[in-house]
Amino acid sequence: MKAPASASAPGSAAEPPEPRWLTQEEQRVWRSFMEGVTLLDDHLDRQLQRDAGMPHVYYGLLVKLAEAPRRRLRMTELAMLAKITRSRLSHAIARLEKNGWVHREDCPDDKRGQFAVLTDQGYEVLRQTAPGHVEAVRQAVFDRLTPEQQKSLGEIMRIIAEGLQPAEAGADLPWLR
Repeated sequence: MKAPASASAPGSAAEPPEPRWLTQEEQRVWRSFMEGVTLLDDHLDRQLQRDAGMPHVYYGLLVKLAEAPRRRLRMTELAMLAKITRSRLSHAIARLEKNGWVHREDCPDDKRGQFAVLTDQGYEVLRQTAPGHVEAVRQAVFDRLTPEQQKSLGEIMRIIAEGLQPAEAGADLPWLR
């Protein structure tokens, strides 16, 4: 996309700098990336809805809880691990509680804090759903890439993720909202 003609008055003191427009190759890469991410997310959502009646983000929450000691995490930590807002997490946990897959417990050390706990029923749903989900991921991503491409993809995504999670205080991160 080319920059629109400047609307600034002639001779204005401080014109904003010209944006660093994407080159044609950068636009091609960006659009391919966005198409791939969108289609992959849709593919995995459809598979999980069909097999377990849950969206991909809910499956990810169950996995995080299953991997945690005693299958429990503080809600704030779970939001950070899932890279989602606290509001979205609260809504998701409420739905998972309705299904009997998760329950909340008050934190004994912090009256405002809560734990999300994976129930035995939730663990069983995850155990039954995991093989189909792993196959969907393998078929959609890993079977299409060489080992070298897989390594490159992992490195690239790690660099992007790290760059979007600044360590300084006041960073605008989803789990802090």
